Amino acid sequence: MGKTNRPEPESLELPPVGVDSHAHLDLEDFDEDREILIRRALDSGVSRIINVFLGPDAYERGRGLFDAHPEISFLMGVHPNDADQLTDEIEERMRGHFKTDPRLKGVGEIGLDYYWDRVPPEVQKTAFVRQLHMARELSLPVIIHSRDANGDTMEILEAEGFREYPLLWHCFGAGIELAERIVANGWHISIPGPVTFRKKSDDVQAAVARIPFERLLLETDCPYLAPEPWRGKRNHPALSVFTARRVAQIKGRPVEDVWRTAGDNARRFFGL
Repeated sequence: MGKTNRPEPESLELPPVGVDSHAHLDLEDFDEDREILIRRALDSGVSRIINVFLGPDAYERGRGLFDAHPEISFLMGVHPNDADQLTDEIEERMRGHFKTDPRLKGVGEIGLDYYWDRVPPEVQKTAFVRQLHMARELSLPVIIHSRDANGDTMEILEAEGFREYPLLWHCFGAGIELAERIVANGWHISIPGPVTFRKKSDDVQAAVARIPFERLLLETDCPYLAPEPWRGKRNHPALSVFTARRVAQIKGRPVEDVWRTAGDNARRFFGL
């Protein structure tokens, strides 16, 4: 399919109430056209964007990129693939930033990643628990990264007493069983672009059909995981409209309803 055959996100004409709950706009992938893509997001109905900084170095380096954009808020956390870098000094820098920057809305993305063999699981678990404790100490929401590690991730969260804590399961890609357990714990679920991959997301689509509307958010995880019809291209916040469209099809609801409800859920969750 050529580019000319792909609909542009502005063509859906969605109202300016959407939220991309997880983006990485500080990455160098966007150095050439960051401002253009932020404007396109706004023009496509994305009213707020949550940018995720992978640790304090990334935050200190990149926060100034968004000085002119009050519609962009932040998360910060040490990713499990960097868990061996979580020193006392790193943790204290993070704690200081959380206490002084009101644009930082949560601790994340944090969790476990057994897909990449970069950091031993026990080191990941230690870093995960440390950051959970910091989040609770600071009364901040938690945003979870779990890849090929759902059992251990859930076990830690439940053992640490995080039931009914403000928690968002980022980039959900599993089936009904995990979705129901997340919901039963009082948590929220963020749906990324791969829900649009019709031949490879049957389990995810079945789960989305069961997730209560009040627990559902949308995300891009850009520059990764672009939805159909832009699969394989660089993702950016405006493309979240296509994820919303697919969720609406699964739910049997107008896309405007999903767009608004997921946006309202994000605004409440992050205190926007």
